[in-house]
Amino acid sequence: MDYRIREIQKQEYPLLDKFLYEAIFIPEGVEPPPKTIITSPELQIYVERFGRSKDDWGLVTEIDGKIAGAVWVRIMNDYGHIDDETPSLAISLYKEYRGFGIGTAMMKEILTLLKSHGYRQVSLSVQKANYAAKMYLKMGFEIVRENEEEYIMVYYL
Repeated sequence: MDYRIREIQKQEYPLLDKFLYEAIFIPEGVEPPPKTIITSPELQIYVERFGRSKDDWGLVTEIDGKIAGAVWVRIMNDYGHIDDETPSLAISLYKEYRGFGIGTAMMKEILTLLKSHGYRQVSLSVQKANYAAKMYLKMGFEIVRENEEEYIMVYYL
């Protein structure tokens, strides 16, 4: 599959709402939440006023002229918060593009970008049941905290 990973453009920031919804892990057999769930404050911190902070970085994957995925970071007090110098990562790919290595490629690109800008580490939160947890471990993320449902992971740049 041909794809191109590039920096997100300002006019594409509103797409992060859609990718935020796509990033919600829904276990098999569970009814997806309504799309309005992303308007909750604990989810809005991932996208609200994106691009206004020097610590907001994002990439998108383009396939046949369509944005198929996004990976973005910002320093925020989210589920994966470590400290005020560590950006938290969110990544999402439309279902039909999963399983082709695109997510892994997007992760590698954002990690390279963060390292080039002097960040020492990046964090994320992932539900233990989410298949992506294995991908993060394989990429070199380490579990630094956990609770019953989630891992908090860090990648040291």
